[in-house]
Amino acid sequence: MTDRRTPADLAAARPGPAHTITFDGRPVPALPGQSIAAALWAAGIIAWRRTRVGGRPRGAFCGIGACYDCLATVDGRPNQRACLVPAAPGTTVTTQEGHGRADLEV
Repeated sequence: MTDRRTPADLAAARPGPAHTITFDGRPVPALPGQSIAAALWAAGIIAWRRTRVGGRPRGAFCGIGACYDCLATVDGRPNQRACLVPAAPGTTVTTQEGHGRADLEV
């Protein structure tokens, strides 16, 4: 039988207590220092944006802020890269539809 260790165990990391962010109206636990993308992934949520053409689901792809696949609406602001934005206590994240700006619809 193998020992089940997590990356936090291997690094001897001891994060502070979890807090909560909200994704599409439901609570999601997050740890201090986690990005929104990391908190969503840890909760089993892998998509939080739909493409402009075709409405295909997207989530984190590169994880370093280079590709823009992880765009989300954070606290009412569209086009936020979830892999770079810290998951602060009380943050509200909603699925971004298309370009995230209803006032730009044609």
